[in-house]
Amino acid sequence: MTKKYIAQEFLKLAANGHSHEAFRLYVGKNFKHHNAYFKGDAETLMLAMDESSRKNPYKTFKIHHALRDGDMVAVHSHVKQNSTDLGAAVVHLFKFESDKIVELWDLGQSIPKDIKNENGMF
Repeated sequence: MTKKYIAQEFLKLAANGHSHEAFRLYVGKNFKHHNAYFKGDAETLMLAMDESSRKNPYKTFKIHHALRDGDMVAVHSHVKQNSTDLGAAVVHLFKFESDKIVELWDLGQSIPKDIKNENGMF
């Protein structure tokens, strides 16, 4: 398995309500993350992902790009909480040690109703 594959599978599992499996399979024991809304440990983030899946059972997640540079992987995706949600463009940055995720950053931009840019966000 490549690091790009692992990063994408981690996100797919987490987005589809399987965050415990995602963490069990792909996350290293010294994992930390940088989401400003949660404590920086694996357990807190995993539980937040679980809660998000429960609150948004019709969430959709589509990957548009994945890039690897050494021990770093970036994944650009479109996340919608339900069928009427315009969603957000999200970038997840992963740092790996061996084949385990040890650090994660996520950045998002809500998709506006009236997009000015003729190229769209994807």
